[in-house]
Amino acid sequence: MDLAADARVAAEPEESWYLDTAFTPGVTLGTRYDDPSTPVRVVEVREVTTIRIPSGRLVVDAPWPDEDESDLRARPGRELAERIPPGTHRVEAAWTEAPYDFMGERHDGRQVAAVRLLVAEAPVARWEMGLGVGDDIERIRPGGRRIGFRTETNTGSFGDAVAWPALTAPFLEFWRDARPGVRQPRRTENLFGGAFELVKDEERGADLVTFSAEGDDVVWLGRAESGAVVSVAVASGYHLFSREAPF
Repeated sequence: MDLAADARVAAEPEESWYLDTAFTPGVTLGTRYDDPSTPVRVVEVREVTTIRIPSGRLVVDAPWPDEDESDLRARPGRELAERIPPGTHRVEAAWTEAPYDFMGERHDGRQVAAVRLLVAEAPVARWEMGLGVGDDIERIRPGGRRIGFRTETNTGSFGDAVAWPALTAPFLEFWRDARPGVRQPRRTENLFGGAFELVKDEERGADLVTFSAEGDDVVWLGRAESGAVVSVAVASGYHLFSREAPF
């Protein structure tokens, strides 16, 4: 379902510029909010891992459960209405650096600015807001509030929808077993020093990978000229600095 020409979901020029530019090493995305003289530069775009999505149904959501005083339960996960080709897909991240001084020490200010799941190798011609299963486009207005997934743990993830309960089980178990002052392991694999976590479900041949997120996150679909989806992206650093979009 190609809705890219629909103004209700089409990315604004600044949003498109950021999504394109964030995955271009060497470019400047903007400046630090607290220091306009310090540029925020994309220093690296690198593969994080590959994940298996055998069903072609993709969830992009926080893997952690909902916390409730009376019941701790797993989240159903926000499944995208758009299907992707079943199979193994690469996940890439873009890192930025913006050096700063703190407590007499110099820090590189390195952080993940955006992540994407690559569906095909074709270049992105346009971006649109990815709707979830059950989202009603008729309730969306041009220029209105963007919709996506919400996280209270600053964590998002890509995962197979059919295997979602099994893939998020380590996070539910960790939360249920948490005790004040007691550190415990989690049944996940840490990647890049813990910046990402990988969960494998060998029974279903499916995977999940986590990434940093900022609260309310839009999922973006990158389409080729043909209209086919070639990328699914989350721009976690979009609101973290003053941007320098050329318009």
